[in-house]
Amino acid sequence: MLYSRPQGHRSFFRKGAKLIGDKNPRVNQAIRAREVRVIDETGKQIGVMAVPEALRLAQERNLDLVEVAPNAQPPVCRIIDFGKFMYERTKKEREAKKGQKAIEVKELRIRPKTNWYHTGFKLKRVREFLKNGNKIRVRVLFRAREITHITIGREILERVAAELADAANIEQLPMLDGKSLVMVLAPGPMKGGPEAARAMVRGTRVVVPPPAEMLPVPKPS
Repeated sequence: MLYSRPQGHRSFFRKGAKLIGDKNPRVNQAIRAREVRVIDETGKQIGVMAVPEALRLAQERNLDLVEVAPNAQPPVCRIIDFGKFMYERTKKEREAKKGQKAIEVKELRIRPKTNWYHTGFKLKRVREFLKNGNKIRVRVLFRAREITHITIGREILERVAAELADAANIEQLPMLDGKSLVMVLAPGPMKGGPEAARAMVRGTRVVVPPPAEMLPVPKPS
């Protein structure tokens, strides 16, 4: 899509034009600085001049004076058609967003009694997620008194980390989250391979809360 100026258009006469929002630039009479550094429509630096002089120059060329770097000393302004300037900026922002890929956190849930054969199938799917740049939250779910056997959960996470060491590194070591033991993996091979992954998980100290029936009963006041 090419930008075309409407016939008879004199952009300069949108006096004091300024879009609402801090992200948008000041234009023409809305520019507050006393003097500015001016860049013309070809990209050539004209130099520092008083704002009224810069406005006259823009008017002579039937263009706008747009403040593009308000925090510079002095502020930098471009002589350009404001509509074209905003169109080009919006286009660049849209292209930049296309290049950004949102990182999702996928969750792999495992029960302590789950057969490792079935877990192996899940790990194949996890590899695909890692390949696509997603992080993986591995959650070992405990029920009732199973939480007291935290060692089993840690051994499961240790094995998962080792199995995926060629495709994932440990971003968050195992920690309790309610009745779950959680570990987070990020895309990228583990430095040191499977043995390093095992050692990291094995060395994690997880405090296990006592069962409810073992908690001290408060004395009546």
